[in-house]
Amino acid sequence: MDLVDLIQEKRFLGQEFLAWLWYKSEERGGSIDVPGRGDVLVVFEKHMLLEYGEGEANEKLICRGLQTELKEARAALRLAKKPEQARIRLAWGENEFSVTLTAAIFEFRNVRLPKTVDAADEGADRESMEGRILERIALFEELTRLIDDLFRLYINIRASQLWNEELIRIRHWIGTDSQID
Repeated sequence: MDLVDLIQEKRFLGQEFLAWLWYKSEERGGSIDVPGRGDVLVVFEKHMLLEYGEGEANEKLICRGLQTELKEARAALRLAKKPEQARIRLAWGENEFSVTLTAAIFEFRNVRLPKTVDAADEGADRESMEGRILERIALFEELTRLIDDLFRLYINIRASQLWNEELIRIRHWIGTDSQID
């Protein structure tokens, strides 16, 4: 099996993860309790891409707007469309990140890291510039670990007996017995 076939075969996991993460973010008002980390703020905002079908019969739906305006995306879930891409704001500790996450290959797009530089430091020397670059790399690694921890939580639930109960709650949240299996 080549890489493209493998990605296609397993893409449902990323789509399920985005749907589950959206549900979990609304379950406790945006806060998700992540083992070993505590509460993480997860807010879906402004942009979501949903897909339905395969091959030539593939349809895409783009929903834009504030979190409260993602009603169209929620209705698409009822019609068995699956989230393929979502704009997400994450906050943990003192850091707040914004990222567009794609489901198929967990690609990070349009990453916005926390601001770390004061305007007065803009014209600083080379060492200061290197320090800022290293700090930005560390923040990107923190974002990656945060997404990894959320995905680990999802996989642990998905691979356990807890998934049946979680699936019932997700279907209730969507408002139908949809295609999320």
